[in-house]
Formats: sequence, structure tokens, C-alpha cells
Amino acid sequence: MKAFLLGAAVGYVLGAKAGRGRYDQIMRTYRKIADHPAVQGAAGVARAKVGEKVGFGGRSRPASAPSGNGHRNASEPAYHQP
Repeated sequence: MKAFLLGAAVGYVLGAKAGRGRYDQIMRTYRKIADHPAVQGAAGVARAKVGEKVGFGGRSRPASAPSGNGHRNASEPAYHQP
């Protein structure tokens, strides 16, 4: 915890010394890179691959999956916590 606070303090001091002009320059460069079509395409591919691995690939949930509204359908098994 002390290391994190020390790192945050050092980052704050260095950032304050760099000034607003340097911050604006870094943000302009970041936006220029982030808005580039090649970067956007790569980000979309990466997002889709992560979605496939995690299960959020834009597919709808199967009909047998619970609805998540707290109500149990008659065809769904009742789950009991130990």
C-alpha cells in the first residue's frame, strides 16, 4: 500500500512539473493514434476475440438460460444454497 501511495505521489509531482502543455500534447497524440482506422480495426478484432472467450460475443442467450429477473420458470431446476 505504501508503494502505491509513493508511486501516486511521484506521478503527481512529475505530472505537475510537466505542466498542462505537455498533458495536452500527450492527449493529442493519444487521440490521433486511437482514432486511426488501423487501430480501430485492430481494437474491434481484439474486442470480438475477448467477447468470444468471455461469452459476450453478441450472441443471444439460449432459451434454457435463466432470465435473470429472479423468477423461476417451471422448466428450470430450483437451486438451493448449502
